[in-house]
Amino acid sequence: MTRFQADYLHQLAGQRTIVWAVTSANHENTRRNPVPYHRREAAIERLSAQTGLRSLVVPIFDTAPTDAFAEVTLKTITVATGIELTPENTILACSTPEVSDLYRKLGFPVALVEADPSLRTIPARPWDVLLRLAAGDEEWRKLAHPATIDVFERYRLVESIRAVVNDPLVGDEGGLTATRDYRTYVEAFADAADRKWKAVRQYVQPGRIVDVGCGAGSLLELADREPALHESDLIGVEVARHLYQECVHKKAQGVFRNANVYFYRRNVLGGAIFADRSIDTTLTFALTHEIWSYGRQRESLLQFARRIFEHTAPGGVWINSDVCGPADPRKSVILRLTTDDGANPAEPRRDLAGRDTAEVREYVGGLSTRARLDQFAVDFAFPCAFEPVGDDAVRIELAAAMDYLTRKDYTDNWLSETHEQFCGLSFAEWSELLAEVGFTLDPASGPLRNDWIVENRIAPVASLTDLDGRPLEWPDTHLFTVARRPRNG
Repeated sequence: MTRFQADYLHQLAGQRTIVWAVTSANHENTRRNPVPYHRREAAIERLSAQTGLRSLVVPIFDTAPTDAFAEVTLKTITVATGIELTPENTILACSTPEVSDLYRKLGFPVALVEADPSLRTIPARPWDVLLRLAAGDEEWRKLAHPATIDVFERYRLVESIRAVVNDPLVGDEGGLTATRDYRTYVEAFADAADRKWKAVRQYVQPGRIVDVGCGAGSLLELADREPALHESDLIGVEVARHLYQECVHKKAQGVFRNANVYFYRRNVLGGAIFADRSIDTTLTFALTHEIWSYGRQRESLLQFARRIFEHTAPGGVWINSDVCGPADPRKSVILRLTTDDGANPAEPRRDLAGRDTAEVREYVGGLSTRARLDQFAVDFAFPCAFEPVGDDAVRIELAAAMDYLTRKDYTDNWLSETHEQFCGLSFAEWSELLAEVGFTLDPASGPLRNDWIVENRIAPVASLTDLDGRPLEWPDTHLFTVARRPRNG
């Protein structure tokens, strides 16, 4: 809140009650709402006590865009307080024209606050003040109300706000991409958790165990059931707001028996989360390709690996499972693709980025395997050059071919998946990166091929040969690394 707001509302309300409808109250650590609701509520209550304003604070959870936003807010206030706000007993104080218009249609009078044309000077809006804070401009302290300054400083919110607002990876809603269906991801994480835990259990060291990119916490649920780990700290780190909230919900519902289960909503690239040499085991599943894709590729991945190394205790371990590129990524191959399993339009569409997810799913899902490659090349955020060789074949680099073949069936999250590169690094290149950071690789580490994907998703609709027509084996699709920090390192 700003000093201007406090003065304006004091003159407007006098002894009447101000109902603060705190929208997006279920958001925190998002660029749009970096401060959690309970801290915003505390600042409002402190401002009210300092200025003599009589206030009611009501949380309004975020909703999908709707023309009934005003009605939803009013009903929420009634449920929370028992008070029915009407045009006869309420004035709306709001400087956002779009929101004000929704209430005007219901008959509410509007006080324009910062947009009031009678003001001699144009005051700074709260969002503008927050952006000054994020930019390091100390002028924000002169504009913000002392109640806000006090809460921000006591709870160390200034640096966290700067980190969230300036984060190059996390969007307005608190995820890597706005086009991802997180319900699908929660289901996929849960289905694969048992298999993942069985693969890593023998390498996990007791103590402080961190799952970075923990999703909905499914893997930590299995760690929680291990008798040998019952005295360990189990820590989940997740950047996506939807998934983090699912973790917190599970903990509140008593899913975890271990009392030492903690969740952090953080982007690891945004700064250190844990003290140096303090973590015994770090787990990452299907995460590193996202860091590569949404960051600065090898530079971001190297930065991430260094951060993991720094927080790993001597003798500790980083266990990573993810996709990877083939051993010879630049090798030119002939890729033949089925044309009779869907539509074959003359040209790919170039307008999917602005389309509804359901429309994208229906369109892409209706294309033949060969036509879907043309669409993939348009939507893929990385180079995917190829040369047609007949109606059903293309000459293409092996890594680009595998990026398409391992992604072609993800029509539910097509626009999200085409912004990620699976084949950025081969296993050999991964090994070099880990050695550069200081890790040593356990013999259990290595590349592998997901034969289920090959047999069920790739081979039925595609074939691979060299330029002379000789059949080629399908290459590696995944890697598994057990990277240890030397005990004297």
